[in-house]
Amino acid sequence: MAATLCRILLPKQGWLPFTQCVRHGSKSVTRHKRPLHFLKQKLMSVTRYIPPPRPAPIGAYPRQTIRDQEDDPFTMLVKKNLKSVFQESKMIAVVQNSGSTADEMMLLKYKLHKHGITVKFFPNQVMRSFLKDSTYSNMAPLFIGHTVLFISKEPKVKEMLSSLRTSRHMLLLGACIENTLLSAQGVVSYSKLPSVAVVQGELVSGLTLLTSQTAAMLQRHPAQLSALLQQHVKQQSSEGAPKAQEAT
Repeated sequence: MAATLCRILLPKQGWLPFTQCVRHGSKSVTRHKRPLHFLKQKLMSVTRYIPPPRPAPIGAYPRQTIRDQEDDPFTMLVKKNLKSVFQESKMIAVVQNSGSTADEMMLLKYKLHKHGITVKFFPNQVMRSFLKDSTYSNMAPLFIGHTVLFISKEPKVKEMLSSLRTSRHMLLLGACIENTLLSAQGVVSYSKLPSVAVVQGELVSGLTLLTSQTAAMLQRHPAQLSALLQQHVKQQSSEGAPKAQEAT
């Protein structure tokens, strides 16, 4: 290190200088901070401790109280009507109305009424509130937008689908048939099943065929046994006659 001291002294006096100028030489810095490796940076950032947020002190916010909203008389009446509909009907189909006119809706009602199917309208908010506390809660997602209910006391699926084919603004979303929730494709598959009368007829014919076959099998063995015995008796009698002639 080099240093230079400059002193300003008055001539012939031993006074100290008022200012001193000292110049230091430059220092060689050999220790630089090395950058971390990229993977180490990622590891450090992932494993960095993040303290949890401090909870609000007690009493800082007002308590949230849940207020039970009581239904108005109209909503209670609609829910009562819905309960009777779900108890008395075996087929409840949810159909979306996408802009059909009043004339088209009137014509569709007439076609469905001929097959004993009724068209009813219920508010979606009341419908979802009713389904939330019932066994049909899985039907709640179907009630979005303008929806219509097709109701009948008997599952007349074929007649309903044939009537919907003529209406291009009505889209089947799903149905509850005999306490079973079905999608639109499930309703189409259900319509292809044979009727109860046909299934009962096939069952009766199958049972009668089995009983007749069983009776025939039971009667065949005794008849065959009697025929064999008769043939054996005839053979014995035919063999015994020549022996008797030879003996005489």
